[in-house]
Amino acid sequence: MNQDTEPEVTRRHSGAAESSRASRGWWDRNADDYQREHGDFLGDDRFVWGPEGLDEEEAGLLGPAEALAGRSVLELGAGAAQCSRWLASRGARPVALDISHRQLQHALRIRETSPTSSAFPLVQADAGALPFAEGSFDLACSAYGALPFVADPVRVLREVRRVLRPGGRWVFSVTHPIRWAFPDEPGPEGLTVAASYFDRTPYVEQDDRGRAVYVEHHRTLGDRVRDLVAAGFRLVDLVEPEWPGWNHREWGGWSPLRGRLIPGTAIFVCERD
Repeated sequence: MNQDTEPEVTRRHSGAAESSRASRGWWDRNADDYQREHGDFLGDDRFVWGPEGLDEEEAGLLGPAEALAGRSVLELGAGAAQCSRWLASRGARPVALDISHRQLQHALRIRETSPTSSAFPLVQADAGALPFAEGSFDLACSAYGALPFVADPVRVLREVRRVLRPGGRWVFSVTHPIRWAFPDEPGPEGLTVAASYFDRTPYVEQDDRGRAVYVEHHRTLGDRVRDLVAAGFRLVDLVEPEWPGWNHREWGGWSPLRGRLIPGTAIFVCERD
């Protein structure tokens, strides 16, 4: 597809292989623009759970910050590893994993340009096939990484459980499922239900040959809970951040207008049995 040609937007089935290939390609192509547009909000070493701006420093969803020292932590869909960098600054031992080589290059760029940045492993891999031994980590986390883009979330969740030690905590954020019923628009037009919340058909952008170049998968809240249970996790908490008064920023379909009326992010706090 010519890079100047807009992809066709559709709703259709997209399997694991196609979804993974599309995600890798999209993030490699768009990592530069993404970091340029959102890098100031994300910071170099800040742990933000979503566009609302809920900060792990404040939320403590992984546990008290003072208890992170010495803990091994896997971050899935790490992007430029801002969250892992925050964890390292608290004495944790993070590993940042992402499917996109270009995103991890930005992690290296920040490390090289920040004199106080800690070194930790950067791993390019698919979240559905984690290259780690069983019981390698105390904690795992993901801020909008991996899970919205995979066709088989239970496979990813089982992989996370496998690499966690017994009792290990797993916290991840995704687009709040209710958002799938509304247009992805930050203004008033994004406040009217336009589709069925129960339609799980993936959102696909495809090129002129019908090949997916971007894919997102919808799961209802009930689906997410059942997926976690099927993978062997216990749900400890479900956090739906309210939009704070200080945040005047629009991020795609997220905005102060919508954020004060309907939830934009769902954060699942889980523990391995």
